Parts: sequence; structure tokens; C-alpha cells
Amino acid sequence: MNDINNLNEFIIDDTVYKTRINKKYSLKKQYKPKDNSIISAFIPGTIRKIYVSEGQKVNRGDKLLVLEAMKMKNDIVSPINAKVKSINVKVDEVVTKNQLLIELET
Repeated sequence: MNDINNLNEFIIDDTVYKTRINKKYSLKKQYKPKDNSIISAFIPGTIRKIYVSEGQKVNRGDKLLVLEAMKMKNDIVSPINAKVKSINVKVDEVVTKNQLLIELET
């Protein structure tokens, strides 16, 4: 027996859908757009080189640092034209996934 009163409405492309919300969906993290001024580690690894200093102006595509992970050296580049607000890591520091590395300000 279905209880039609326990349905939630979703509107997608001007179409109304009615469905039940399960526990997994209700505990899911809300979508948050990427903030280009926050540079985070995309994988656990070790900081091998830092190319910039605090207060330095950087352009889109400029190298910020080298993150070594699984024997691969990854150049992390600036996604925007900005000024380096803070550097939150040091050379040879081991970082975790999603750890804040550098903050930029426009």
C-alpha cells in the first residue's frame, strides 16, 4: 500500500516529479560550486616545490607548486588571475586529499 502523502516534489526542466526520499539521499552533501580562489590537494601526496610567495600576483596557468603523488610530480597551476593570499603548506610536507594548499584573492 503506497502512501501518496509522503512523496516529495522535484522540478527538473519544468517537469514535476513525485518520489520518496531515502535516508542515503537525505544525508548526502549539498552541491557547492567550486571556489577558484581555494587551491586544494586533489590527491594525497607530498609538496616538492613551491613556485610562489605570499603577496605575489599570478596569472591563469602560472605554476603554484608541485604535488608529488604515487611517484608522479603534478604541477598545480592557478585557475585565475589573482594575488596569493596565503600559502598553507611547506616543502616536503605530506598533505591529505582536499587539504587547503594555497588561497588566492582577486
